[in-house]
Amino acid sequence: MKFEPKWIAWEITRRCNLHCIHCRSSSEEVVKEHPDPPKEECFRIIDDISSYAQPVIVLTGGEPLLREDVFDIAEYGRSKNLRICMATNGTLVDDEICKKIKNVDIKMVSLSLDGPDEKTHDDFRQQKSAFKATINAAKLFKKYEIPFLINSSFTKRNQKFIEDTYHLAKQLGATAWYMFMIVPTGRGEDLLNELINKEDYEKILHWHYEMEKNEKDMLVRPTCAPQYYRIILEKSKKEGEKFERRSLKFSTGGAKGCVAAQLICLINVDEDVMPCSYFPLSAGNLKNQSFRDIWESSKLFKELRDFKSYKGRCGVCEYLNVCGGCRARAYCLKDDYMDEDPQCNYIPRRFT
Repeated sequence: MKFEPKWIAWEITRRCNLHCIHCRSSSEEVVKEHPDPPKEECFRIIDDISSYAQPVIVLTGGEPLLREDVFDIAEYGRSKNLRICMATNGTLVDDEICKKIKNVDIKMVSLSLDGPDEKTHDDFRQQKSAFKATINAAKLFKKYEIPFLINSSFTKRNQKFIEDTYHLAKQLGATAWYMFMIVPTGRGEDLLNELINKEDYEKILHWHYEMEKNEKDMLVRPTCAPQYYRIILEKSKKEGEKFERRSLKFSTGGAKGCVAAQLICLINVDEDVMPCSYFPLSAGNLKNQSFRDIWESSKLFKELRDFKSYKGRCGVCEYLNVCGGCRARAYCLKDDYMDEDPQCNYIPRRFT
């Protein structure tokens, strides 16, 4: 089976003006140990990637808008026929930024919205007025006709606001809403006691299924929740109808619900290539290896693609090929990325 990179999240800076409780990169406003790669080095990385594949590149961080040359990097990527997107917290977005986004043809911008009100979102972001800034950014994107999606991360502290957050994302005119079930990595390691429990996790995914059945205007998808694809198949079969979800299409082409190292990967600010944004283990480094070599030949990526070697419940599950469990969560919570996903409470028929 051939695996091709379709989406690459690229951390072009670890600097950030917020201090979010769940930040996978533990970003800070001033970072001395992990300086931003120079613009010329970013161009070299783009040349390396584009000589091998044509994935979507998501410029992220940290806060990418803190780099004065972020639009030079985006323009260079576009000149190499790469589809460039950007992930921002929204606090630095203004009219001038929107004009630059349009000028360099950034295809999609993602915003983070972790609650339907100022109190909830600002608590997550550890910054007063962060909510107002996100709402303002969404309005500016609509004004300039810039497509944007909204990412929402949830723990016990804000899980009761999931439905309200979805409605607000729709009200703001987002192209898509992605519901993130966080993986405790980076600063998120301090949130182990706040992870949504297995029972609620399952209920939330069932709620998402019913919501998505009636959602016609906005693409919706649970993220870091591969069990959703099991639920799609279970419920569709029970309902006696073929209900092909738009979110299910994301996992086609030979990949499963968890697409880490199959369709996606992360390049961090140190040029380490990782299976996904929440998987804190390097498969290789672009300073001394080509992207192609890492993607095709790294031991880590090869093991993650070897579904038959998965352990525990995941290894014997009848839904292995559509779910596979979250590999990052298995690594962060069980210290073994081949082990079963500890967040899942499904008992496979063959499990004894």
